[in-house]
Amino acid sequence: MLENVRRERRVRAIAFPQMTLVRPVVIDGVGLHSGSPVHMVLHPAEADRGVVFRRTDLVSQGREVSDIRATYDNVVNTMLSTEIGNAAGATVSTVEHLMSALSTLGIDNVLVEIDGSEVPVLDGSSEIFIDRIEAVGIEKLDAPRKAIRIVKPVVVEDGAKRAALLPGEGFRLAFEIDFDNPVIGRQSIEADLHDPFFAEDILRARTFCLRRDIEAMWAAGLAKGGSLDNAVVVDNDHVMNEDGLRYEDEFVRHKVLDAVGDLALSGMALIGRYEGSRAGHAMNNRVLRALMADPSAYEVVDFAEARPSAPMQRDLAIPAD
Repeated sequence: MLENVRRERRVRAIAFPQMTLVRPVVIDGVGLHSGSPVHMVLHPAEADRGVVFRRTDLVSQGREVSDIRATYDNVVNTMLSTEIGNAAGATVSTVEHLMSALSTLGIDNVLVEIDGSEVPVLDGSSEIFIDRIEAVGIEKLDAPRKAIRIVKPVVVEDGAKRAALLPGEGFRLAFEIDFDNPVIGRQSIEADLHDPFFAEDILRARTFCLRRDIEAMWAAGLAKGGSLDNAVVVDNDHVMNEDGLRYEDEFVRHKVLDAVGDLALSGMALIGRYEGSRAGHAMNNRVLRALMADPSAYEVVDFAEARPSAPMQRDLAIPAD
């Protein structure tokens, strides 16, 4: 009892403590690309654990096989999703929507038990992850939260594709897309990850594709679980989904959602600015790897320095001290 009181006092003394879940969160669904049913449980985890995926279908072979840390250097594939893996060859794909939700909510430590190789796609956005997590609440841990401050520009380019991480306050993202399609066309947006409405404005945006590309994806063994229930499908000059779009520029908003999830694989909050132009999962991972490969481009600081004058992102269900 006395130790619990002391712990609560220590946590209160930390301006920005690390966070985890109050209770487990159970999520069932299908994989967007595999089409397979998936059972996933998000468990609270201790400070400095980070986000770890555990393949429960492989757990009998040991943690060196079943456990995969959600970090940028464990990304093994970026074809239409972000896939992470470990040295034993175990993988989990389509982690970006869940990672985006965790990053936006400021959750640092989670054990993700999953019985297959792909995170459930749900409705194609991060909204359901956000709702399920907020329903159980978020708990403070007895450890300070750290952040990576970008101190000099890091830019990667590949033809017309560009991704950059730049110095700045807080964390802002700017994205531009340009599709040869009359519905999508050219769209751009800028958003602040610490804006209290970021989840409503960005994380509800669904993944999307052009109908003309679906057969090629199927031939490549992808999008087997895709449907109008979990993706926006554009057929020439119209949206096939009966309810239409959630936002007029839902397409570029989803690209920002993806970028937040991909950049969350840094393992800490970022302080600075991200700019993406026609970028995708591959470019997001490349720019993060370039940043981390140059120790002169960043410094690790207290998270308090990430948001010098900003309020908390959202009113979260955090238990009272």
